Amino acid sequence: MTVPDVKKAYEPVLSRLSDQEGEALCAQLRQELVEEVSHTGGHLASNLGAVELTVAIHRVFDTSIDRLVFDVGHQCYTHKLLTGRRENMSTLRQYDGVAGFPKPSESIHDAFIAGHASNSVAVALGMARARNILRENYKVLALIGDGALTGGLAYEGLSNAGKCGRQLLVILNDNGMSITPNVGGVADHLAKQRLKPQYLTFKKHYRRIMNATAPGRAVYKVTHRLKQALKQSLLPCSMFENMGFRYLGPVDGHNLSFLTKILRYAKEMDEPVLIHVKTVKGKGFSPAETNPDAFHGIAPFDPVTGALKREPGENFSAVFGRTLTRLAGQDKRICAITAAMTGGTGLERFAQNFPDRFFDVGIAEGCAASMAAGMAKQGAVPVFAVYSTFLQRAYDMLLHDAAIDNLHVVFGVDRAGLVGDDGETHHGVFDAAYLDSIPNMTVLAPASFAELEVMLERAVLHLQGPVAVRYPRGGEGKYVGTSGEEPAVVLRPGNDITLVSYGMEINDVLDAAQLLEKQGVLAEVIKLNQLTPLVPEVIEGSVHKTGSMLAVEEHAARGGVGQRLAARLELAGLSAQVALINCGEGFVPHGGTALLKRDLSLDGAGICKKALEVLGRGQTTT
Repeated sequence: MTVPDVKKAYEPVLSRLSDQEGEALCAQLRQELVEEVSHTGGHLASNLGAVELTVAIHRVFDTSIDRLVFDVGHQCYTHKLLTGRRENMSTLRQYDGVAGFPKPSESIHDAFIAGHASNSVAVALGMARARNILRENYKVLALIGDGALTGGLAYEGLSNAGKCGRQLLVILNDNGMSITPNVGGVADHLAKQRLKPQYLTFKKHYRRIMNATAPGRAVYKVTHRLKQALKQSLLPCSMFENMGFRYLGPVDGHNLSFLTKILRYAKEMDEPVLIHVKTVKGKGFSPAETNPDAFHGIAPFDPVTGALKREPGENFSAVFGRTLTRLAGQDKRICAITAAMTGGTGLERFAQNFPDRFFDVGIAEGCAASMAAGMAKQGAVPVFAVYSTFLQRAYDMLLHDAAIDNLHVVFGVDRAGLVGDDGETHHGVFDAAYLDSIPNMTVLAPASFAELEVMLERAVLHLQGPVAVRYPRGGEGKYVGTSGEEPAVVLRPGNDITLVSYGMEINDVLDAAQLLEKQGVLAEVIKLNQLTPLVPEVIEGSVHKTGSMLAVEEHAARGGVGQRLAARLELAGLSAQVALINCGEGFVPHGGTALLKRDLSLDGAGICKKALEVLGRGQTTT
């Protein structure tokens, strides 16, 4: 049997495949996924679990016309292999390579940007409504996982989508969470019977015939009500049908033939339909099936054994978790909260040691922030560990629930700054701006493991009101000092130019200072420990001496610390040459952090060059 070339396997070709050829294609895709991700790293287990489902979708729908909206997008690699990107998959998540998430600028087959959770149904509903208003003809699908279904936005979308009255298909990829309990073998048998092609065909013809006459419609109403009563007592579908969806499932997500049949049936229905698909995360690769959490987001590994090619070292998340666990042992008021990111935020040990004080709310950052505010109001000391880019979704709760009443909630803002391979949706380059806009907020920025320990203890036990401690992904750099008590500290004295930075970027600034010294320029390096409220006296004194300032930060230009410092110097009446280096006005693409810093002039060489420009000097030697 000949398996079609994956790079040419667009929908028209896939629709002509026999089931046997389709299964062979799935096996080939799994092999390629393991091989490619073993080199690049990425989200493996979720992709392996969705191979048959993705192939079935592409057998039935044309994603260059029909709109397939991924939720989060962790499971989009097979889709990319099937839509002309196979030859470039070796560049997955690499600089200038294939993105790890759906990206419309990359392919017409990527209907919508993805990277955050729980929005797919709402987005798909918007597309379906636009289609109906403009009287166009295409299908709209939302592919959402059970994890994303823990976010409130998913239910807002479902509640509205069920009332739209026109074609909209939601595919629930359930690889672990039980949505509602079923009733044993009877429910399983009934689900299989009602999804058989013969039954579906009979049902379609029966409905058409009975609706042709008034007596037929009356009989259909009675039989339909009886069927609904029986089904709701035995099948896990009442929640979705109460929202207005035609529920189909549960379906074996690894039965390609049946998946294809059920999708073809759903495609013909001009109403909201939800297909509940049961899959196995990591399917087909034993290490990933055995430990799907470890292979959710994985670094390069051996494609045979699954062993990592390089064991990860100590990182800021682990230090955060270890420090918080130590503090919780000293103070019984301290609690930890996560939004489905226990491992990612380093809280495994806390969860094990203090299960009664550990709370995972699922993908619901708004809930986490509001719950933390309620806990703080009643005397607990809640610490919410969350990625910078995900905390954006709780902005209203930061303002309304935590800040107005000046409640002592601590936010461990993980992945602050550039994160590299995950790209635009995950770079933490906006938090310093939006956190600064919140009254009563204090923002601390450690640049080493030791400083994180000092600042976290200060935030939890000594400061008042809402406090954010923002720290980067990965390990520390050359700077391993401790200066966490002062708002700002001079790390290197100089008289020619003031270089200001914070967090891990201070390492690149110190590199630049060494390069400048070779040029005969003595730069004064100031590290900010506290970003909000800004305490500019040390900087003002330095700029008064040097007459120039270059502020450097892994942050968006608008609302960043550099802009605020420039404004403070102006208000203080200091006449100085001022320049800023940051991540710019737009979004930063995916790629290795070192390459991104090079392009943004955030590495030592780029900072040195800019400093010389501020001083009106050319760069003569390096």
